[in-house]
Amino acid sequence: MKNSSSPARRRPFAFWTGMQLWKQIFIALTLGVILGTVLNQTGNAELAASVKPIGDLFIRGIKMLIVPLIFISLVTGVASLQDLATMGRLSAKTFALYLATTAVAISIGLALAAVFKPGVGIDLGAAKTVAAQDAPSITDTLLGLVPTNPIEAFATGNVLQIIVFAILLGMAIVLAGDTAKPLKRLFESAAEVMYKLTSIIISFAPYGVFALMTWVAGTYGLDLLAPLAKVIAMVYLGCAVHALVVYGGLIKLVARLSPLRYFQGSIEPIMVAFTSTSSSGTLPVTMMSAERNLGVSRRVSSFVLPLGATINMDGTALYQGVCAVFIAQVYGIDLNASQYLTIVLTSTLASIGTAGVPGAGLIMLSLVLTSVGLPLEGIAIIAGIDRILDMARTAVNVAGDSAVACVVARSEGELDEAVFNTPHVLKGDETFASRLIDQN
Repeated sequence: MKNSSSPARRRPFAFWTGMQLWKQIFIALTLGVILGTVLNQTGNAELAASVKPIGDLFIRGIKMLIVPLIFISLVTGVASLQDLATMGRLSAKTFALYLATTAVAISIGLALAAVFKPGVGIDLGAAKTVAAQDAPSITDTLLGLVPTNPIEAFATGNVLQIIVFAILLGMAIVLAGDTAKPLKRLFESAAEVMYKLTSIIISFAPYGVFALMTWVAGTYGLDLLAPLAKVIAMVYLGCAVHALVVYGGLIKLVARLSPLRYFQGSIEPIMVAFTSTSSSGTLPVTMMSAERNLGVSRRVSSFVLPLGATINMDGTALYQGVCAVFIAQVYGIDLNASQYLTIVLTSTLASIGTAGVPGAGLIMLSLVLTSVGLPLEGIAIIAGIDRILDMARTAVNVAGDSAVACVVARSEGELDEAVFNTPHVLKGDETFASRLIDQN
């Protein structure tokens, strides 16, 4: 009797638990926007804010994974390389692609802002003075890469120092040979446990996304967005162009794979990044998606993706380009060709130099504005919509990580084309949260 009644008992939730995870997230996102907008327009913004702790709980769960996942994945990835020459080749390809796509992204942002002029006609009356933040010097950045105390780096979440320590430890395991095999197996086992824990946390994504989008729409509403709709449109348009043309082009022309399948396989991390606005926070989903949906080997994904989550800021760089020209137009300042070039170079290098620094987006923008003599007070104009812009730029950051991982894996012969071409994505009934629903 129990077995025969079980399907009937589960039927009310079958439409949800059997749904692909990205569809669950999309539905949650849409419902959150609708509910938040209604609450904002009816004067109930406080009610929208009351659901934010649910989203915060999901984000905290994601952030809980970042430090151990980056460390264990990188050690495992480096230790799995046959020799240090292989690591050097992977590093060269990864850094070259990340820097090249970042330079293209900032150029797209500059071009769109120069053509469509989003800053013309903006009233400065609402602007408030914003204190400038100093970007770290080159010397401080280089010295800051090496942790004086690895335990402190773990405790403070200094991602760059953790990456350096993990790479050095992985290299030492390779050099130690057979003696270090027990330690290598320990990290491989730990990696499996972390991937399983990641699957558990990610299964709650739809509920966190719903809460966060309800809060965003309920807090900002339409009134705040209307005056700056043009700059929002420029950032979103630029991000779409960069993702479709640059990443799609890399997948099609360099990796010789289907761009459509790439975007289908990357939809889950892109949507989580869009709502969480954290590239590092989305790393667990990005790694799971790259391996399970795109066929990237664990050896490549565990090396390329943690680096990308830290130093690849294509969306942020594009945002810098749009905002720099936007602020120049607001203040009636004409930029010349050398200033445009300075913005490209500064933003590209700053994407690495400010990696892992809290408030990196604001520091990068301050650095870019200073490099061409633009007033830092202009940052205040876009401060109110920064969260809206952050959603788009983070989604592009994460999409770029997956694209580079595919290209590098393909060039190394470590991309399973059969997995890549199979239109399978994580389904709700494969997740921990959905099994809990079915049991109740």
